[in-house]
Amino acid sequence: MKKVSFTKMKNGTKEDYLFLDKYEKDFAKKTSDRIIDFMSNLTKTLEGYQISRLEHSLQSATRAHYNGESEEMVVAALLHDIGDELAPMNHSEYAASILKPYVSEKTHWIIKKHGEFQMYYYAHHLGGDRNKRDKYKGHKYYQDTINFCEKYDQNSFDPNYKSLPLKFFKPMVKRIFSRKPYSLL
Repeated sequence: MKKVSFTKMKNGTKEDYLFLDKYEKDFAKKTSDRIIDFMSNLTKTLEGYQISRLEHSLQSATRAHYNGESEEMVVAALLHDIGDELAPMNHSEYAASILKPYVSEKTHWIIKKHGEFQMYYYAHHLGGDRNKRDKYKGHKYYQDTINFCEKYDQNSFDPNYKSLPLKFFKPMVKRIFSRKPYSLL
């Protein structure tokens, strides 16, 4: 297999970078497949919860879908906690970073901030500030983020809820991640 000529990026040639660009574009096209594979492995629950991370994600996305949300928001609901596995202390920012190139500013902001907004439901039980979200009052997506948490996140821990399967969402994920990144529009 052909390889680039450099061992330091500063020594790369135009031909090297054109060669790599092809592989990188091919790799990027398969992002949705890697996301679905990753999601399918979230079947172990965190200690104490009644359902797995995957089931929580499926419930969130199913609720968004049944509520008539846009495909972008349904996918965002599906992926909103994808960061729990690798970035438990900043999972919202992790998920928002994955989505950012492919979703609107509004969807990105909602996912990025949902962790702080979710604290409303539990922080006071742990000696924290349940109203931490209030620092965002006046922001144009403040109420949208409250609505996301209320409708799709905080209520999606029900072992009796009948969610749609991951394969139902796969075409949506594929369409969202095959969009031209917003930064290139």
